[in-house]
Amino acid sequence: MNKLPRVECPQCTRAIAAGLVAGRLTKGRLWRHDAPDARRGPDGTLVSCAGSLAIVDLPTTGVQLAIDLPEPEPEFGPLDTEPLF
Repeated sequence: MNKLPRVECPQCTRAIAAGLVAGRLTKGRLWRHDAPDARRGPDGTLVSCAGSLAIVDLPTTGVQLAIDLPEPEPEFGPLDTEPLF
């Protein structure tokens, strides 16, 4: 299982998961997270950190996800091939 890299938020300095930004393998977008000192507004609504959804540099470059799948077995045994022409 692959995990998203953790990057320090520029606002609250907490380690937050960052997902890849399409077309920019060295950049990531921080996941939305609560501000450490203001979890709720005066009306009781959740308050996100000002650094939420910011685009940051990733600690390592993005890599293509690789999935190891078993080789499929032929249904009818080995096939004999003949030239078409």
